[in-house]
Amino acid sequence: MKWKKIFRYVVLPLLLILCAAAIYIYKEYHRTHKDTARLKPDYTVSAGDLLKEFAGNEQGSNKKYWDKVIVVNGILKELGKDDRGLYTVALGDTASMSSVRCNIDSLHSAEAALLQEGTQVSVKGICSGYNSDELLGSDVILVRSVVNKN
Repeated sequence: MKWKKIFRYVVLPLLLILCAAAIYIYKEYHRTHKDTARLKPDYTVSAGDLLKEFAGNEQGSNKKYWDKVIVVNGILKELGKDDRGLYTVALGDTASMSSVRCNIDSLHSAEAALLQEGTQVSVKGICSGYNSDELLGSDVILVRSVVNKN
């Protein structure tokens, strides 16, 4: 009788907890990000306005934009490709050192390869912060970005 109580009140709950933990770990390990191209944007703003907003009130802008999907419209200043084949798009005024830097999602690299510097571009991405530098120019960073077709 004593072994039945130990099994019922100790072993069985431990097995249930271990099963629940194993299922949770499996789901988290195999979780994928949602494609940014399919996400609805929270904000649509021009590159110049976004840079001015962050320069004027960095803390307030971080609260407003951080981890939000943003569509940024602007002139393509620079299109960069690293050694792994990943593209970075810089939007903003060519006379200014500041820009909106968009790290293009690897699934959408082919779309970024077709872009030409000096053209008007719309990019959708998730805001991950602001790098302020008086000498080199300040940057708003967007990650998992895609070229916006709308």
